[in-house]
Amino acid sequence: MTQTVPDLESLRALGAAQQPTWPDPSALDDAVAKLRGVPPLVFAGECDDLKAKLGAVARGEAFLLQGGDCAETFEGVTADNVRNKLRVLLQMAVVLTYAASVPVVKLGRIAGQYAKPRSSDTETRDGETLPAYRGDAVNGFDFTGAARVPDPQRLVEVYHSSAATLNLVRAFVTGGYADLRQVHTWNTDFVRESPVGRRYERLAAEIDRALTFMKAIGADPDEFHRVDFHSSHEALVLEYEHALTRIDSRTQQPYDVSGHFLWIGERTRQLDGAHVELLSKIRNPIGVKLGPTTSPDDALALAAKLNPDNEPGRLTFITRMGAGKIRDHLPDLVEKVTAAGVTVAWVCDPMHGNTFEASSGYKTRRFDDVISEVQGFFDVHGALGTWPGGVHVELTGDDVTECVGGGEALLEDDLHNRYESVCDPRLNRVQSLELAFLVAEMLSAAQVKD
Repeated sequence: MTQTVPDLESLRALGAAQQPTWPDPSALDDAVAKLRGVPPLVFAGECDDLKAKLGAVARGEAFLLQGGDCAETFEGVTADNVRNKLRVLLQMAVVLTYAASVPVVKLGRIAGQYAKPRSSDTETRDGETLPAYRGDAVNGFDFTGAARVPDPQRLVEVYHSSAATLNLVRAFVTGGYADLRQVHTWNTDFVRESPVGRRYERLAAEIDRALTFMKAIGADPDEFHRVDFHSSHEALVLEYEHALTRIDSRTQQPYDVSGHFLWIGERTRQLDGAHVELLSKIRNPIGVKLGPTTSPDDALALAAKLNPDNEPGRLTFITRMGAGKIRDHLPDLVEKVTAAGVTVAWVCDPMHGNTFEASSGYKTRRFDDVISEVQGFFDVHGALGTWPGGVHVELTGDDVTECVGGGEALLEDDLHNRYESVCDPRLNRVQSLELAFLVAEMLSAAQVKD
C-alpha cells in the first residue's frame, strides 16, 4: 500500500518552525517546480541499505560515525574540501574499527547540510539589524541587506551543489582512495607531526602487516578496497525536502531523495508540527535530536509517530545534552524507552550542548567538554546495559582553530588564526582523530564489560 505524503500547503498549515520568510511567493513556487523535476540525489535502495546497517547499530552489533560540517557552503564544493572531510572520516573509522573491533557505519553530514536553525530571526551589528544568516540554502553570510534577503533560487543551487559533492564522494570511495591500503596516505601534512598522528601511524603499520598476511594466504575481500558511505543532513527547509520526496518505483513508497538519512532538529521536533509529519511519511532512515528538556514521554511519542512498526534501523535518537547534564538527563530517557520495547539506535552529539562564547567574541567549544559528554553517554549506557550506538560530530578535514583544547592545546587566543566556520565551531582534523582514539577506548571498555 502506498504511503500518502501531505501536500505542501497541508504541511504549512500544521506550522513549521525555523522557516525562512520568503519575500517573493512566485519565485519560491518557481524554485519548487524546478526541484520537483530534477533527478534524485540518492536512491531508495541505498537508503534501505543504510537502514539495515543502522538496524545493526540498534542491536548493538555496529557503531555509527556521523560527521561533517556544521553548515556546508556553496564555495566549499571543491575536490580538496570534499576529499579532506572524507579523509578524516576514513581515518576515524579505521581507528574505531581496528582498535575497538566493531563494524563502523560511516555517515557524512555532507551533500545537503546547507540550512541552519537560528535562535533569533534577526542579527544586529553596530546598530544595524538584518535577517539572520540561515545557511547558504536561504541567504548569504555577508552582513549586507542584499546578501541577507532569503532567495529561493538558492534551494536549486543546494541541489546542484549536493549533486556535485555526491559525485565527488562516490568517485573517491569507489575509485581507490578509500582502499584500506591507503591508510598511510590519509595521514598527511600537519596531522602526521602531531602526537595523535604518530599514534595513528603505529596503528596503520599494524594494519599494513595484517593486510600483508591476509594477501599471503590468498584473502583479499572487496571490503578492503571500498567503503559504504552515506549522506545526511537536517531536514529543515520544508519546500526543499517536500520537492525531493518521490515514490519509489520498486515499492510504491515515498522516499526523500535529497539524502540517505534525514534528521529532525531539537528546535523542530514538535509532535504535531510539519517536520515530524513529513518525516513520518517517508521511508528513509531518520533521526531526531533530543536535548535536555526532552522527557521520556516526548521520546516515546516521537517513536510512536515516526516508527509505529518499530522497524530496526528506522529511528535514531541523537542526544545533545551538554557535558554537565548528560548524566542527569539521559538515564531516565534510555531506561523508559528501552522498557517500552522501542527499537532505536542511541547516538551522542557532544557538540551542540557545549557551545559558549569566548572573551574574543568567537563561538567555540572545549575539547574536554566534548569528550566528557561522550564519556557520560558511555557511562549511562554501561550502567543500564544498553548499547552506546555512535557519535555525531561537527568536524572538518582542515587545520582550523575553532574549538579549544585537545592535544594541540589550542587556546581562546588562538581562535582568530583560522576560524573559518560560518556557523558553529568544528573539531579540526587532529582533534577529530584524537576523539576517535578516545572513543575507541571507550568502546573497547564497553565490550569488555558486556
